[in-house]
Amino acid sequence: MTEELSKQLCLLVQKDLWRMEVLRATRTLNLPDAWVGGGFIRSCIWDHLAKYEKPTLIDDVDVVYFDTQDMDEESEKKYDAVLRDLLPNVVWSCKNQARMHLKFGAGKPYQSTEDGLRHWLETPTATAVRLDKNDKLHVLAPFGLEDLFAMRLVPTPYALR
Repeated sequence: MTEELSKQLCLLVQKDLWRMEVLRATRTLNLPDAWVGGGFIRSCIWDHLAKYEKPTLIDDVDVVYFDTQDMDEESEKKYDAVLRDLLPNVVWSCKNQARMHLKFGAGKPYQSTEDGLRHWLETPTATAVRLDKNDKLHVLAPFGLEDLFAMRLVPTPYALR
């Protein structure tokens, strides 16, 4: 991933008050290896590149994390509810990547949130950000950011299986 594209992504997310509010809310959960990704990122970048005046509505906000100590799907629903209390107009989707291999029949357990993202279907949505306690944004993009910024829908190797 190029440093320049990563900086660009961070600047665009930082300028978006709603996205920053979502990231702050997510941070309150203090989940291990937690990130917000998928359409949350793709729409931000593509709307900017397409020069849309109004942001594209996204179906849900994907919060992904990695916790081998709590593989209960009910915990994910509880996190959704906590976030819904903080931002009721957001459709939340918290998913523990430590159990997603079971849900999708992927065989071996994922080793991290990044490993989970590698199993998503397309490279531009297999991108996530998180806000640390010092309000610094971090980018996670196992396939880089080139496809995202080129507005290319490219299947991941997992999608081609």
